[in-house]
Amino acid sequence: MQHFEQSVYDLIVETSTNLPGDVRKVIQAAREAEDRATRAGLSLSTIATNIEMAETNVSPICQDTGMPTFVVHTPVGANQIVMKQQIRSAIARATKDGKLRTNSVDSLTGANTGDNLGPGTPVIHFEQWEKEDIDVRLILKGGGCENKNIQYSLPMDIPGLGKAGRDLDGIRKCIMHSVYQAQGQGCSAGFIGVGIGGDRTTGYELAKQQLFRRTDDENEIPELRQLEEYVMENANKLGIGTMGFGGEVTLLGCKVGVMNRLPASFFVSVAYNCWAYRRQGVLLNAESGEIQSWIYPSGSDTPMKNGAADEAAEAVTERAERREVVLNTPLSEEDVRGLKVGDIVIINGEMHTGRDAIHHHLMDHDAPIDLNGSVLYHCGPVMLKDEAGWHVKAAGPTTSIREEPYQGDIIKKFGIRAVIGKGGMGPKTLAALQDHGAVYLNAIGGAAQYYAECFKNVNGVDFMEFGIPEAMWHLKTEGFAAVVTMDAHGNSLHAEVDKDSFAKLEQFKAPVFK
Repeated sequence: MQHFEQSVYDLIVETSTNLPGDVRKVIQAAREAEDRATRAGLSLSTIATNIEMAETNVSPICQDTGMPTFVVHTPVGANQIVMKQQIRSAIARATKDGKLRTNSVDSLTGANTGDNLGPGTPVIHFEQWEKEDIDVRLILKGGGCENKNIQYSLPMDIPGLGKAGRDLDGIRKCIMHSVYQAQGQGCSAGFIGVGIGGDRTTGYELAKQQLFRRTDDENEIPELRQLEEYVMENANKLGIGTMGFGGEVTLLGCKVGVMNRLPASFFVSVAYNCWAYRRQGVLLNAESGEIQSWIYPSGSDTPMKNGAADEAAEAVTERAERREVVLNTPLSEEDVRGLKVGDIVIINGEMHTGRDAIHHHLMDHDAPIDLNGSVLYHCGPVMLKDEAGWHVKAAGPTTSIREEPYQGDIIKKFGIRAVIGKGGMGPKTLAALQDHGAVYLNAIGGAAQYYAECFKNVNGVDFMEFGIPEAMWHLKTEGFAAVVTMDAHGNSLHAEVDKDSFAKLEQFKAPVFK
């Protein structure tokens, strides 16, 4: 087993940086189904560009490399203690090399371990089997989509869909609602794994296990195959679209599994996964630990037919209702008041990152720099340091709604003019944008390589005690593009899409499965 640790390291790198071929094919099909001259079409083209960039750069597809979760099948007699040690060592090495973000945080103190090791991190499930080889599978599921997981306890009343009973039709309603409630906050278009039955814990485990299935497989249970087909046909009629911008493609895959339950409980658990569907596996020689084969199709064999991003951008700006506005920081109130929902904004100048720890801190403390007229980016980047200094390796947006309790107050307190993130924010932030002259810009979730190229220099950093993702990075920016989805006039694209998709959800209230 002298090669086991290196094989796991190779698996981690491949999973983080190279989207599998079966996932790429689904995203290609989504691009063909979407009008390229729309916000959703532009987003899908940007996603395709990002996928190719990540593979070429051997850098994370998304800056949030999630909770590394391994499922390992071993022959009888394999030393799982040593294997666990070597998996942990491979995780620490991949983190040091910038293939994983430092994501393991103490739940009580907030301290970042810096190596992705700690109680419960990474997650490793061992199972014995009667085969002679070792099967190691890994999924990297980010926090933004993890937060959109949802569990239902039947029977219950589901908003927009009414009574959901303990039957296939009740399950159908749960799944349709799970897609609606995710909106764009889980980096749609996404994939879902569904677990029927079990208890609260095993139900979620079953749901996540479904995400290890290939996108093109067929369910062996006829009723579940029919359910999967129904969801794929109808979830895309909700009109939520890529990034929640509206559009034809909301869901890219649905896989459903079932297990027994207690008579008193009937859980339907849904694991939502973003478009950056990072899972891969290897079959290893049990004697040497060397890789014999890869479990899922190689992404390298399925190029994303790139070069379409610029064409899509041109098509968007050709539309009379679309504008492209170039702004240099610091921004003025006049700059911001002139923007409206739907505008594409190109930002040049200095930008500052700020996530959960920064927002919490700034509520009661002064900022380390003058933020008047500034742009605040909801981002926890992957950063590496060498002799020349810090470098941005991956820097896509994080889900903004977590900052809703703070954002309006911070905009008012510091004079921030633009906030960038993904998935939109709520009514408190919308009111603050209008009152104080600011905008919310939606960047493309998961496009960590695409945006990393926009950062030409690291001007400085504050609050490193919060850990690299939560620190405030001051970045020189060129050509950072995002869409105005909440403006200073009280308009919110996110609220509009939510309202429209809820109305569409209600059409699926009538029973389908008897």
